[in-house]
Amino acid sequence: MPKLAILLTDLQIKSAKPKEKSYTLADGGGMYLEIAPTGSKTWRMAYRQPNGKNTRLTFGPYPAVSLTNARKKRDAAREQRAAGTDPAQIRRDDKQTATAAATNTFERVAWAWLGKTAATRAETTQDKVTSWLKKDVFPSIGEMPVSAIKPIDVLATIQKMEARGAIDSAHSVRRLCGQILRHAVASGLTERDVTVDLKGALSVAPQVHYAAITEPQQAGELMRSIHTYTGHPYAVAALKLSPLLFVRPGELRSAKWIEIDLDAAEWRIPASKMKMKVDHLVPLSVQAVEILRGVHLMTGGSKFVFPSIRTGARCMSENTITAALRSMGYSKEVMTAHGFRAMARTIMDEVMGERVDLIEHQLAHAVKDPNGRAYNRTAHLPARRKMMQRWSDYLGGLRDSDNVIPFKAA
Repeated sequence: MPKLAILLTDLQIKSAKPKEKSYTLADGGGMYLEIAPTGSKTWRMAYRQPNGKNTRLTFGPYPAVSLTNARKKRDAAREQRAAGTDPAQIRRDDKQTATAAATNTFERVAWAWLGKTAATRAETTQDKVTSWLKKDVFPSIGEMPVSAIKPIDVLATIQKMEARGAIDSAHSVRRLCGQILRHAVASGLTERDVTVDLKGALSVAPQVHYAAITEPQQAGELMRSIHTYTGHPYAVAALKLSPLLFVRPGELRSAKWIEIDLDAAEWRIPASKMKMKVDHLVPLSVQAVEILRGVHLMTGGSKFVFPSIRTGARCMSENTITAALRSMGYSKEVMTAHGFRAMARTIMDEVMGERVDLIEHQLAHAVKDPNGRAYNRTAHLPARRKMMQRWSDYLGGLRDSDNVIPFKAA
């Protein structure tokens, strides 16, 4: 008759006293309780690998790990062995995975992504993205392992932004988190981009209409205000160039001297700075070149045409032009920094009679040739040079006279 295995009981375990040397109490299936001279009791399991090597697993201390739970761990290990896997190796792999997960936090992955993709963004955009992460994202999910982040974690983060009225930014941050998580997926650090589950979870951002002066007489008053503005020299120059060039405010304030050829009267803005991600060429009128030569005397030693007043390592603040307009008495409901584009678009078309396709091209909007192909940055350059000079001359005329005379393009 086969001998029955004698299993441990809780009473035996509690009654086991320490001895001068460690000893064990078997429970069957290779598992035993080890009692140390200090009195500590630890569950372990011994087994032999196919290569003959003796291996030992540790299930944890008693009573933190009860007899019942220790047996469950033993049975799971036996099942793994029966399936041809090594429980000890599985534990090592799990520990390595857990360590990697704890190390690869969202913040760490985000910094790696920022560095890897920095060349694809303008410096101003890089600053904005970094600011969003530091102020809005990292405090909420920065320390979480990227593999542990769930849709609700990202949603809670962007809903805080939504609650304070930053709806546009909240949508941008959702997309930003998605880009970082897709980078993590490609790096094998997580399974999926959980932000895809958040589409439609935020309020729809209201359509933004930038206030702009589009009536010539009011434009003349604005030009006279700009002409007599007495703020910081950098701000004065940027403000005077805004109507002449009508580029996006971010493109103007982040302009670099390396992009500008004053002798050729050209400003070549790289694709990384442009909304459409296409290189853009801005012909410079005589008036624009004169302003820029004056600025060069002040900031020619900096990489930025308009460096920050506080540090030359950064460009001018995004609020500089807006603050100048407000100080001249123009509220956000009347004129904005972005409004110079609408002013140029409307007056050049409706008053000056300029070709709409040339205006749109100079605004860096998508313009296609008769064959449906996008024009390159130098398309119609001679005609655009003449148009930009006529526009500067027209603005000068508005500034110098209260009488607005209709202008017809040649």
